[in-house]
Amino acid sequence: MKKVVFLLGSMMLLCSSAFAADQTLFSSRTDAPVVLDGKAEKVWDSAKEVIVTVDNLVYEPSNGYKGMQQTDVRIKSLHDDKNIYFLITYKDPTKSLERFPWVKQKDGTWKKLSNKDTTGHENTYYEDKFSIYWNINTKGFEDEGCMISCHLDIKGDKSAGRKFTQSAGETIDMWHAKYVRSMPMGMFDDQYVDNNTDPKKNKSWGRKGDTGKGGYKNNDNADGSAPAFMNLNPTSDERYYVTPDKKIPFVDTFKAGDMVPGITISPMKGGRSDVLSRIEYADGEWTLEVVRSLKTEGENAMTQDVQFTDKSKAYPFGIAVFDNSQINHLFHNDTLELRFK
Repeated sequence: MKKVVFLLGSMMLLCSSAFAADQTLFSSRTDAPVVLDGKAEKVWDSAKEVIVTVDNLVYEPSNGYKGMQQTDVRIKSLHDDKNIYFLITYKDPTKSLERFPWVKQKDGTWKKLSNKDTTGHENTYYEDKFSIYWNINTKGFEDEGCMISCHLDIKGDKSAGRKFTQSAGETIDMWHAKYVRSMPMGMFDDQYVDNNTDPKKNKSWGRKGDTGKGGYKNNDNADGSAPAFMNLNPTSDERYYVTPDKKIPFVDTFKAGDMVPGITISPMKGGRSDVLSRIEYADGEWTLEVVRSLKTEGENAMTQDVQFTDKSKAYPFGIAVFDNSQINHLFHNDTLELRFK
């Protein structure tokens, strides 16, 4: 494997070049039902596991980031006539669900906690996340993996890198598991990446949500001075997000130091809801059980979603682990591929 530097006008990308997949995940056929509950039932015994070490960070934050420096992600896959399934586990010593939470101050006011670094991003009061990056039709992805469109350094831009493809019409499917904003609703946020480099057209550059509606918004009152809603009889995890079935108007009966969620959530709709999942945290380990249709339907499905319709071909992909961080994440240099077995 050799290092290659691509010069793209004012852009520079340092990545690893490989000419064959370093690891292959085989999706095994199953006729037994897969119960989506975030647990590894017996049906998973027949699936072969791959282990991917993620040990590269996008950047070193300026504000004392204490997140993980490495973890091993264990992945299995199954499929039947209609769906493809994934079982994903990895160690994480901290269950991070705080995301800009509201905390009552001693003087009776409310403050949203944050500790943003010099890039303008959070990596203290933020949720854990996990993502899978699937190639749709982006040239070079098979060799370079997700580095072909990720961590792109733009001259004059203070961010730690942007996501976009290099040519018009090229897209990548991005399954984004947000452990506060989407996973309590039982789904990933299904997104995609195109070649947009104009932040005026899209503030996240090439990264966009699939056609449909997002299921979360900031829990702020009209003047941004306090929460707008809270949960009725919240569980311990529901200190961090307001759920639609427990959502009530905010009433301040709290004492100094008490926390109220900084986000309200609801299910994704349309193409953003294609990837369903259940998650569990136990003994310092996250487990995600994931299902998606082999072929998705709906508006823009062919350009926004990878389609697992040809079981004779390989499907290149990459993964990333976010440890209570907004954009900084652990990634790998290996190229990965999925094949059907």
